[in-house]
Amino acid sequence: MQYGICSLSVVPLRNEPADTSELVTQVLYGDFFKVIEQRKKWSKIRLAFDAYEGWIDNKQYLEISEDNYKVLNKETPKLSLDLVEFIQDSNNQLHPILLGGSLNGLSLLNHSFDGNLVEGKSAKTNIVKTAFLYLNTPYLWGGKTPFGIDCSGFTQMVYKLNGYKLLRDASQQATQGEALSFIEESEPGDLAFFDNNEGVITHVGIIMKDNYIIHAHGQVRIDRLDHSGIYNADKRTHTHKLRVIKKII
Repeated sequence: MQYGICSLSVVPLRNEPADTSELVTQVLYGDFFKVIEQRKKWSKIRLAFDAYEGWIDNKQYLEISEDNYKVLNKETPKLSLDLVEFIQDSNNQLHPILLGGSLNGLSLLNHSFDGNLVEGKSAKTNIVKTAFLYLNTPYLWGGKTPFGIDCSGFTQMVYKLNGYKLLRDASQQATQGEALSFIEESEPGDLAFFDNNEGVITHVGIIMKDNYIIHAHGQVRIDRLDHSGIYNADKRTHTHKLRVIKKII
């Protein structure tokens, strides 16, 4: 088994080993992983944080030892808290990193960082505050950054920045936490999940106070939430059908 770490700001993880293949998620600076299959130009990896799998270009990561992987996996994540910050390499060159980039591997990469960071668990009341860091971010299927994000990437990163682990996809996140019977039982920071006509959960957002929700739909936006689902006042229609509300914290 081989292991790797991302040394670039954000790298695509694809469904198949090709640049034209679907983007399934993104690997941020400092994310580390197992290499479960290796080819000449591509590697299939399993991310340590959420066990998500996909193909990464071999030119876009560095190999690390199994011992280093295990050490990183035991540490509390230290994450960059700025929308854009820089790390400095051994040649004094600057490299950009984005909100949520992991700083635990700085010494392995021979990089230095003096920006704002966060580590450990935060209070549930901080969830919505963190979510506002991504407000108006454009929607991007597979995205996890302030420059493009999807609905479950948004919720995962917001929770990650507060010290909590969510799985990657909305349908996976819906298996976590405690189900609530009514919206009235929910608190700001809880998650609301929505399904399609086939009953498959395809969307997730973060509940705010006073029956509002912040979610990624076209962009990270704020809409009304009621017993039917998400009501978009701009379109004067419901855009998503409510399936379940989950309390994670």
